[in-house]
Amino acid sequence: MSVEHKLKRKAKGERPYFFDDPNIDRVVSMLMGLAGEVSVSRDRLDSIERLLENKQLLTRSEIESYEPTSTVTAERAAWRETFLDEVLRIVQVELEAAETDDTQPYEEAIAAVENNSQLEKED
Repeated sequence: MSVEHKLKRKAKGERPYFFDDPNIDRVVSMLMGLAGEVSVSRDRLDSIERLLENKQLLTRSEIESYEPTSTVTAERAAWRETFLDEVLRIVQVELEAAETDDTQPYEEAIAAVENNSQLEKED
């Protein structure tokens, strides 16, 4: 029986940076995540193709000439969107953090304007 474990989506603490430009770290992180996924997928695909060919169920040329239906194409597009969301997750996490961090200065600016308006009314 296989048990799936969900990993936490956000790590505690600050993200370590290894390059002077944090954008390089982001790209390297995305690239390494993608490389790992591609490597595992390639190994699994190779295993499946070899098993199918050994059992004389399909040949590799039949796999290469396969034409997907519109349903299959839609399912693949949905999977691809989920996959890219995962690859680009670091960008999304940092965008969310930036949105959260930006609200404090905005609220402080609003409060300062309100205080100035009240002071002007009192004068």
